Amino acid sequence: MSLLTRATPFEQKWPSWRPSVLKILKQEAVSKDEWQGLFWDVHSVVSWEQHGGETVLNAVMAEVNSFVERAAYRVSNTNGNSALLRQYRIEWEMFVAQSKYLPLPFHAVENAMRTAAIGQVSIASNAKRRENGSVFIGQRMLHVWKAVIFGHITSRLQVSAMELLKAERNGEVIDSQLVVAVRESIVTMGPENDKLEFYKVYFEAVYLAEVRQHYYHLGQAYLQNNGLLSYMEYVCTTLSVEIGKGERYLEQSRGDSMTLLRTCLVEVLVVTAKEAMEEEFPRLLSVNDVFNIGRMFFLLDKTPIGVLNLVMRLETFIKDEGLADMKQHADTIVSDCEKYVEKLLGLYNRFSDLVKDAFKNDSRFLTCRDKAFRAIVNDVSIFSLDLAGSTAPGRRAQNSKLIPESRCPELLANYCDLLLRKTPQSRKLTSEQIEEKLKDVILVLKYVQNTDVFMRFHQSHLVRRLIAESSADSEKEENMVQWLRHSGMPSEYVNKLSRMFQDIKVSQDVSSAFKEHLKRRQHDSLASMVNIKILNHAAWSRSSERATVSLPIELEDVIPEAEEFYSGSHNGRKLMWHHNLSNAVITMENDVGKFDLEVTTFQMAVLFSWNQRPRQAITFEDLQLSTELTDVELRRTLWSLLHVPRLKRQLLSVEPPVKSPREIETASVFKINHNFAVVRNGQMQKRGKVSFVGKIHLATEKARKEDGEGIIALRVLRLQEAIVKIMKMRKTISSTNLHMELISMLCNMFVPAKRMIKEQIEWLIEHEYMKRDERSIETFIYVA
Repeated sequence: MSLLTRATPFEQKWPSWRPSVLKILKQEAVSKDEWQGLFWDVHSVVSWEQHGGETVLNAVMAEVNSFVERAAYRVSNTNGNSALLRQYRIEWEMFVAQSKYLPLPFHAVENAMRTAAIGQVSIASNAKRRENGSVFIGQRMLHVWKAVIFGHITSRLQVSAMELLKAERNGEVIDSQLVVAVRESIVTMGPENDKLEFYKVYFEAVYLAEVRQHYYHLGQAYLQNNGLLSYMEYVCTTLSVEIGKGERYLEQSRGDSMTLLRTCLVEVLVVTAKEAMEEEFPRLLSVNDVFNIGRMFFLLDKTPIGVLNLVMRLETFIKDEGLADMKQHADTIVSDCEKYVEKLLGLYNRFSDLVKDAFKNDSRFLTCRDKAFRAIVNDVSIFSLDLAGSTAPGRRAQNSKLIPESRCPELLANYCDLLLRKTPQSRKLTSEQIEEKLKDVILVLKYVQNTDVFMRFHQSHLVRRLIAESSADSEKEENMVQWLRHSGMPSEYVNKLSRMFQDIKVSQDVSSAFKEHLKRRQHDSLASMVNIKILNHAAWSRSSERATVSLPIELEDVIPEAEEFYSGSHNGRKLMWHHNLSNAVITMENDVGKFDLEVTTFQMAVLFSWNQRPRQAITFEDLQLSTELTDVELRRTLWSLLHVPRLKRQLLSVEPPVKSPREIETASVFKINHNFAVVRNGQMQKRGKVSFVGKIHLATEKARKEDGEGIIALRVLRLQEAIVKIMKMRKTISSTNLHMELISMLCNMFVPAKRMIKEQIEWLIEHEYMKRDERSIETFIYVA
């Protein structure tokens, strides 16, 4: 009796499967019946035979292992870098196709083995495995490739790929897909939890090391042989080329590789030459080599430290260059506000164009430009204005120190006056051009620290224009006030300017009513001769001083009439006459002809001294007695009549001749020039109108001192108010933080000096608004 061993389902089916498996591995055609039968037979074996899945898997992987070993033999026996990579690519692409199709019929194997491991399979997991059924066998196939082929020729593949890339850098034409195939195979062989782990070790690290080694010595040699400017061009080209290659050869599924490549290139090509570039930067700025400056910025901006040193050097350059330019033209621009503003705007536009063209308006360089330009605008070494005033309440002005301020606010206000007043300059410009220039002033004002000084001077000029009715365009005047408001100028000053326009309109109604009043009293000559402006003292006058002057008899009669008329309709109000703000038109007849002279009240008082004695010489002392003007005001008034540059024939003459108001002596003798005339185109005119108002000063010497003291006094009040606000909000604050918050709060009006802050803190402590912390002298506590 003999025992017969019954064949298992696998043993019965495998001989018919094996040819189909080999066809798939060799990428030969498989019929539809064979393909579908393979699915059914694998399912049958796995379903009916115990451990059938493992048996089928082992048989399939044995065939895969055998096939990969033959591929490894073909690859290993290939000589030459290109040949090796080409053969590897052929075998890999064939293997990728195999690993795509071969696992499909063996889904049941994976299901069976997972069921044996887990014990049960849910519907959801079945659906997921049907979707990714090839993962199980496909991964095993990759492990075989990794162990049999890649593990044995890893170094050869890396060296061959890098040598091919080196040949490409040297200008040779290569098949880039050979390197790409190596990278794709390495990425594919990575573990499931991190597909790029294998790639980072065996391709990315090698690629970056090759780039670093290639360019380190090459870059240094190029810099030494060709100079920095050519080197920067070379680096820019190299970065562009290598980034393009990196996008082709490195894995793009994550951005880490490209970031590492850029970092590597910057370290090798840029960081090594960083010091040389920074040393060359000032020279490029001095010759305005915008193109190479932009190229340097492009390169250094990629370094870890970045362009910090360039920012600091640019700020120093702009400041030094700007101040040097201002000093060079100081004699011209200090006396000509138009040239001063044009010079400032020229510097601003020049450096703004540099930041725009070379640095692409990078915010760091815009900030640098603003800081440097602010230093130029507020510099006191060239143009300074001394404000005399006490910084502590209760001190007398004579004990105070002079506080140097930049003259920029004053010159800007003068320039605005030049544009807004009826002047030869404003007549040459169109309305659009004037508006553009005024907005340029607003632009410069953003960099002025002490805007309160500008507003004071601007208000003075506005007073003159409105009272003398010399505004070129009333609409522009009101627009300017709105532009100042929108640019953040101190609101109390802007509000005063707005009230001045309202006062002028009210004053026109009052003046018309006063003329009607004179006509009813049979004073028709006075009504036609006089035009009074009754204005609010708080908005218009900043000084407590009123200049004394002896008026002509005709005008002296008007004052009581005006006061009587005004008190009749405004009970409790008092009129204060400011003759220094008045002007008149008088007619003069001489040997040449008849001329209308537009003069100030002071000038009129001087000229009326000759009214009864037109050809007589009068000494300075006699003029002082007849006009009752102070010494300073009389000198200034006489000089405005003696020296008018635009007139070829002056109105007054003096003996001995003088070159400035200070040279006028008590014994100086003055005469009316009876040959005075208006000369136009070389022809002497017998009739004409001449204005002497343009050079008048709106304030006396004492008033100007009070004005400076007023600015300081207002700053003291604003500073005290800001300190109390901050202390009330913070309750407790350190000295450093208090200083910072004060500057931040007051910067739109002025920047308080440290000495002023210290004095006001001491004053507030003395008056028990705040106190020092007993444990820390640098900490302040608010006292409720």
